[in-house]
Amino acid sequence: MSLNIKNERVYDLAREAARITGKTMTGAVEEALVRLLQEHGEDPHELRRRNLFRSIEEAQRTIRESPEYRAGARMATDSMYDESGLPVW
Repeated sequence: MSLNIKNERVYDLAREAARITGKTMTGAVEEALVRLLQEHGEDPHELRRRNLFRSIEEAQRTIRESPEYRAGARMATDSMYDESGLPVW
C-alpha cells in the first residue's frame, strides 16, 4: 500500500507530529487518523473488519461468477476422495 503526500504543509505536519511523539511519520499519521475517526463516532477496528469482510465477499462473488465455477469445477474434487471420504492417492 502506498500513500504519497504531495502537499508540503501536510508533509511538514506529519514530520512534526512524528518528531514530537517519537513515532515514525506513518505511526503519527495513523494515530491522528484513528483519533479523527473516533471523534466522528467510527471504530477504526470495526472499519478494518468491515473492509476485510467486503474484500472476502468480493472474492467470493468473483469466484461464483467465474465460468469455471459455473461449469461445475467444484465437482472435480469428487475424484480426489473415495466413497468413504478418504483421499485417493
